[in-house]
Amino acid sequence: MSDPIKHECGLAFIRLRKPFSHYLKKYGTVMWGLNKLYLLMEKQHNRGQDGAGIAAVKLNVEPGHPFMHRIRSAEPQAISLLFQTIAEEVNELAKYNPDIVNHPGLMKGHVKFLGELLLGHLRYGTQGKNNVAFCHPFIKRHTITTRNLALAGNFNLVNTEELFQKLGIEPGPFQKQSDLAAMMEIVHKRLVEADEQSPAKPDIKQLLKDVIPQFDGGFVVGGITGDGVGFVFRDPHGIRPCYYYIDDDVIVAASERAAIRTTFNVGENEVKELMPANALIVYEDGQYEVSEVTEPKERKACSFERIYFSRGSDEKIYKERKALGFNLSEQVLKAIDFDLKNTIFSYIPNTAEVAFLGLQKGMQMYLNKVKIERILSWGKDFDEEKLSEMINRRIRVGKIAIKDVKMRTFITEDASRNEMVQHVYDVTYGTVRPGIDTIVVIDDSIVRGTTLKQSIIKMLARLQPKKIIILSSAPQIRYPDCYGIDMSKLGDFIAFNAAVEILKDRGEEHILQELWEKCKDLKAKGLLHTENVVKQLYKRSTTEEISQKIAEMITPKDLNIPVQVIFQSIEDLHKACPNNLGDWYFTGNYPTPGGNRVVNQAFMNFMEGKNERGY
Repeated sequence: MSDPIKHECGLAFIRLRKPFSHYLKKYGTVMWGLNKLYLLMEKQHNRGQDGAGIAAVKLNVEPGHPFMHRIRSAEPQAISLLFQTIAEEVNELAKYNPDIVNHPGLMKGHVKFLGELLLGHLRYGTQGKNNVAFCHPFIKRHTITTRNLALAGNFNLVNTEELFQKLGIEPGPFQKQSDLAAMMEIVHKRLVEADEQSPAKPDIKQLLKDVIPQFDGGFVVGGITGDGVGFVFRDPHGIRPCYYYIDDDVIVAASERAAIRTTFNVGENEVKELMPANALIVYEDGQYEVSEVTEPKERKACSFERIYFSRGSDEKIYKERKALGFNLSEQVLKAIDFDLKNTIFSYIPNTAEVAFLGLQKGMQMYLNKVKIERILSWGKDFDEEKLSEMINRRIRVGKIAIKDVKMRTFITEDASRNEMVQHVYDVTYGTVRPGIDTIVVIDDSIVRGTTLKQSIIKMLARLQPKKIIILSSAPQIRYPDCYGIDMSKLGDFIAFNAAVEILKDRGEEHILQELWEKCKDLKAKGLLHTENVVKQLYKRSTTEEISQKIAEMITPKDLNIPVQVIFQSIEDLHKACPNNLGDWYFTGNYPTPGGNRVVNQAFMNFMEGKNERGY
């Protein structure tokens, strides 16, 4: 994604099922669980670079001794910093007692985070706040062991205000900016009630059944209680991803299947998906159950996970991303007038490489078809040289663009800053024949179009191609997200701005005013959640008209090289990613009522000139 956006957090949950002596004997270290947590978090570091946190609970601790610990960091390289801190504690302990690492009981007693339950979190700050206080896990402490709670999650809620109202709490500045703060209050209140009803044996399954229906959003949340119960639950639509693996030694859950497979070296079919509306609950004795804890709804798993966010080392995601590129083949062939000889293909940024491989496959399949037809048309009129030349024809591909070191401008003046930004990417000279070749470049998705206009298009133009074609493996991003991706302002989307510009070109600005009035009327009646008013804006233009306007908007004014933009269709997106049909940022079809409220509020913010979030 050439326009970086913050998104999706990452979760890591581990429950050791055997005594620490077992791991020392079998794996040679009592630190096996913590080592696995480190790997599980590092293999998901793509999911959060604004901060990280760890919580641990120790089982069967003597009264008066601490049993729940937490450490968090919002510093760069937060994961390494956390585990370095833990390692320093162990090294300091072993400095004067080298043999202590071979005594599991002593290690457990002296190393804070050597617990049987481990909860790790990687944070992307969708609220734009990087203070360590916003890093998960959050904890609630209590004098009664059972009522201690740590929570962490990958989610956004769109009804936090309603949750605080339900609790009768007036949220402070911090709570207003934290979804988890609201969720923690709800869950902990119910935990205390459950412990009162059944002292030291609260019904966690019933607790989850009671609280989950209150949350409007997409979520995967992990929790651990002071008495050693762990749980992970997923929203009814399955918006956010979650997978788990269980064997005799460990129970683990994480946001990505590939991270579990790599960390524990297990096969694809051994790692299960935690289904929507289900919870994985692990009890004090290490027994577990996977149960439905709320009513499942239509599956709307986030398609952006497959397009961009999740690591492409998952074999299913890899195949789906290739399919996204392949599905663009027909549109590309038409755009280049089937002239492969004078077209060169590439990708920007590196995360688009897999989609590029799919596009390359599609182009090669067409070229192979042409080869067969040409050879058959020759009959016997060919020699070895002619046949060899035809067989050896290949699609022209090249590493046209190279992302240079991150450019940090030291000047705040706009003109100077823009001059610096356009050099973020550099070109490979000599790859394009000036005035002859068309350049086709594929991107994961196009959000704001800023990097395309300020950097990529200008950079490609230095090669003087006949034409520049930009492909997006995702459809046009038209609507805000409110379930974990930091895309909450309509004015940030180039597709939205293009639709607005088309209205202005036609002298139909009054449409915007009418939609604004409708939103304000719905809000006054408490009905802002009932429909997505912004859909009516897009009905005024075709997809092709918006794509054409986007191409105009990302083309620098002084550039005389034609620029075309081609987007993935919704139909082909679903064809490539059949199990992740969540597409509200493309279609406006939100899975929960809160989504409609967010998009309408975002539109009102745009019309009122407010540069603030829609939720």
